[in-house]
Amino acid sequence: MFKKVLIVEDQEIMNQGILNTIKELDIPDFDYVTYCDEALGRIKKALETESPYELLIADLSFAKDHIPQKLQSGQELILEAKKLQPALKVVVFSVEKKAKAIDDLYKIYQVDGFVSKARRDGRDLKSTIRKIFNGEIVIPQEVLNTMRHISSEFNMYDMKLLELLAKGLKQSEISTYLKEHSMTPYGIRSIEKRLNELRDSLGAKNNIEMIVICKDIGLI
Repeated sequence: MFKKVLIVEDQEIMNQGILNTIKELDIPDFDYVTYCDEALGRIKKALETESPYELLIADLSFAKDHIPQKLQSGQELILEAKKLQPALKVVVFSVEKKAKAIDDLYKIYQVDGFVSKARRDGRDLKSTIRKIFNGEIVIPQEVLNTMRHISSEFNMYDMKLLELLAKGLKQSEISTYLKEHSMTPYGIRSIEKRLNELRDSLGAKNNIEMIVICKDIGLI
């Protein structure tokens, strides 16, 4: 099991839950901080003293207060921490629900696991840490399912349709945009047909509901 862990979380209640999990896993050396800047400083110091952290557990969002911070989010912290220590294992512990945003954590920030803050998050966190220690990349099944669906059903043309629709453009205006940018098909009937197919794929009753669903999963 990991020997040294750094926890970055600004909610005291959540901190206590994570600490309980760490103790149950018999991890002997752990620190927790509430600011990303302080966390990065701890990581730097640990490397300098040749006693690096093996695992970083971090939230994504942090409440602003009177203390100015250079790093404003968990994503920024992870990015900087990985520059200093590329082999550092990272678990994100967050309320984030958008599948696309969570998927980006793996693709862009190269995290090793994600645990959603929920009723049984202690159990999930413990399981995730164990799997990461054994060399696994832990991706929530619901995120995998959603991203597989998106990758198989939506192409760049579809994404542009949804983006323009979300901006409030009418189908005639979308048609004009697609034609001006050499994106085909740009006929209004073709656009209407594809939007119908996308609504069916997402289980949406109308375009407004479809855009809401797309925003919820982080597609747009």
